[in-house]
Amino acid sequence: MKKKVYVLGAYGLIGSACVRHLLHAGFDVTGVGRSLGKGLQSNNRINWCIADIARASVSDWSEMLKEADIVVNAAGALQDGGRDNLEAIHVTLIENITRALEGRDVQFIQISAAGATEQASTSFMQSKARGDRILINSHLNWQIFRPSLVISRDAYGGTALLRAAAAFPLINFQIFPDTPIQTVSIDDVTYAVVKAANGVIPAGTIADLTEEDSHRFDELKAAFRQWLGLPAWTINVKIPDAITRLLGKCADLAGLLGWRAPLRTNALKSLQDGIIADADSWQKTGNPPCRSLEDTLSAMPATVQERWFARLYMMLPLAIGILSLFWIASGAIGLYALNDAGHILVDRGMSSEAGTFLVIIGAVADIALGTAVLARRFSKYACLGMIAVSAGYLISSLATAPDLWLDPLGPLVKVVPSIILTLFTLSILDDR
Repeated sequence: MKKKVYVLGAYGLIGSACVRHLLHAGFDVTGVGRSLGKGLQSNNRINWCIADIARASVSDWSEMLKEADIVVNAAGALQDGGRDNLEAIHVTLIENITRALEGRDVQFIQISAAGATEQASTSFMQSKARGDRILINSHLNWQIFRPSLVISRDAYGGTALLRAAAAFPLINFQIFPDTPIQTVSIDDVTYAVVKAANGVIPAGTIADLTEEDSHRFDELKAAFRQWLGLPAWTINVKIPDAITRLLGKCADLAGLLGWRAPLRTNALKSLQDGIIADADSWQKTGNPPCRSLEDTLSAMPATVQERWFARLYMMLPLAIGILSLFWIASGAIGLYALNDAGHILVDRGMSSEAGTFLVIIGAVADIALGTAVLARRFSKYACLGMIAVSAGYLISSLATAPDLWLDPLGPLVKVVPSIILTLFTLSILDDR
């Protein structure tokens, strides 16, 4: 009879890879996540258990995991924000699950992080370490794997930003260029998980998963640029630390709005500290060493889709910012020049009251949409609203002010490119 494996964070970068390899190894896999839609997009061959894992209680976990033989925890978050709570995800979650599984013979495979200690410089590493300690002190049959920087054909968070930085045209903007970084292939991480699930890795194993050598961060970016098939940079520009800190604060603000920006303070601090792990801890379990960065990249040659992704990744925040500025400014200008805007309609036969009312309604709608697009939770609906409102402007103009289509300044013609920009933004909103 197949063992039943429940994978937490099953549509994330590591979780989705674990799902695929566990299925291939013959396990009965159930994914646990917050969104059924994202789960089915990630893998429609498995069952999905939909829950907000950060808020699930002991009784919730008892019910969800009542048939589980193995639990793989690949859930995680980089920093507290509008969508994430580190204490809840890294600590309370494990505390509740270990209590829910008390008295049962269930194996728990924890995906932690290289460098996770309670004395670490970031709340991410500290909370990861506290969760690990709860598991270590539990009665469960457990293994803890601590990967370094995970490299996968899929890209998310820091590895997505790494590709974007590597693809930046002409100029290499240097942030902590000499920081040592070690990497690990996603295949080595899933290999460890499957081996543990098969009972080959002893209970109580704590092992770093990483290549043996480290790379300067600039060398790592250059390796990815070469992998993308792009020419070497001609210019290197060192970013001042003050600018780096400002970028981190801006990314933190985006995090409060629900965007999981990879340049947040925790990520920058981790990068500054370096990502270093103990390759020997894995090899001492009798397993072969993890593959090198060169071998990892060679096993997943880049195609045009990787180059497109790398170049478009930084376009999303730019597009969101431009759309927000455009719509908020449009609404504010409309309210500021209320009489002049109303006269455009009055001069074409509409009553003064009706013209003023429509201008106010339109301006408020513009400002609301420009504000809403900044919040990750509402960004998709804001983009759809922008398209609908823009289409409404164009269609209604045919009845109320068709002459504006021939205006030398093109006030209506210019709406069309804004619709295209909104469609572009909508098409690249997904981050998983």
